Amino acid sequence: MKKLAAVVIFALPFCLSSAFAEEKAPTTQQSKMKSCNKDAKTKELKGDERKKFMSACLKKDAEAKPAPAKK
Repeated sequence: MKKLAAVVIFALPFCLSSAFAEEKAPTTQQSKMKSCNKDAKTKELKGDERKKFMSACLKKDAEAKPAPAKK
């Protein structure tokens, strides 16, 4: 029982620090997803139409930028 209490006491600061961590800026992918979702909602797309639109929208920027060359 003492070991369990020691583990809980030791782990508690780590749990609390992650709960109060600062929010990070959205990644490029998250920003694209937000933008595409907004466009799909504006166009009132649903079901398969929405899936196709979202797929094309998220791929749009990826196709515009060439992938880095592998060495």
